[in-house]
Amino acid sequence: MNNLLQFIVKHVPWFVFIIYVVISCILLFSNNPYQQSVYLSSANGVSASVYETYSGVTSYFGLKAVNEDLLKRNTALRMEISRLQKELKNCKLQIPDTTGILAKSEGDYSFVVANVISNSVAQPANFITIDRGSDDGIVPEMGVVGHNGVVGIVNVVGKHSARIISLINPYTRLSCKVKKNNKFGTLIWTGGDYRYATLTELPRDGKYNKGDSVVTNGYSSLFPEGIMVGVIEGEDKEMSSNFMAVKVKLSTDFSQLKNVSALHNKMRVELKALESKDNNPSGAKKEEKK
Repeated sequence: MNNLLQFIVKHVPWFVFIIYVVISCILLFSNNPYQQSVYLSSANGVSASVYETYSGVTSYFGLKAVNEDLLKRNTALRMEISRLQKELKNCKLQIPDTTGILAKSEGDYSFVVANVISNSVAQPANFITIDRGSDDGIVPEMGVVGHNGVVGIVNVVGKHSARIISLINPYTRLSCKVKKNNKFGTLIWTGGDYRYATLTELPRDGKYNKGDSVVTNGYSSLFPEGIMVGVIEGEDKEMSSNFMAVKVKLSTDFSQLKNVSALHNKMRVELKALESKDNNPSGAKKEEKK
């Protein structure tokens, strides 16, 4: 307390000076319209700068929630586009839907949004880890998409996390088609630049131009038809007299990956069961013996 009193006594002239300055400013700005307008303009400018900075900071910390919401909306729109494309094909085929089966096609897929917690782009085989697991509905062999297209396939699942085989992994094989002419092939990543992959086994009778979109063809139970994969960059290499390969620039920027959606095909179990029967014709052999 003594130290405080000594400090005040020692600096009394300064305190008196500050008080006089404050009183002078109050009298100046309250009794003179011009000075008052200058003060208000300056105060508004300072307040606007403070509020702008505060808004920028709060907006930055809210980007994660906004990003997740956008991904949910984008994924829902992709599913809706896939459903509409399927219905359009059915209309073109003019198949009467007497059982109501076609009307249920919009329920074929559901999805789970997740955050990327680990990702690699420079390894010989790249993987992605997400913060959702079996407790959240993630199971192996779910297709995974991001804001701009296909990301990969779930292969290992824990209770609260899961690992994805990235599209930029040489073990990933994705059935795709060129959107313009419906010619299909297999997309593979042969290493090197994470921005590019190769679409192989394309029939030579098709025309493939730079900039043509490459999308999923819906032949597997992992992805619905029409999910963006990339665009043709140019011819890659000659495979045979009947087939060719093209270089594809991937639509997903794996170096900036933050949020993804894991797709669940509700028909997957039934489709896998049918495929297993095709691969194991033992039942047919038993019937022949009878």
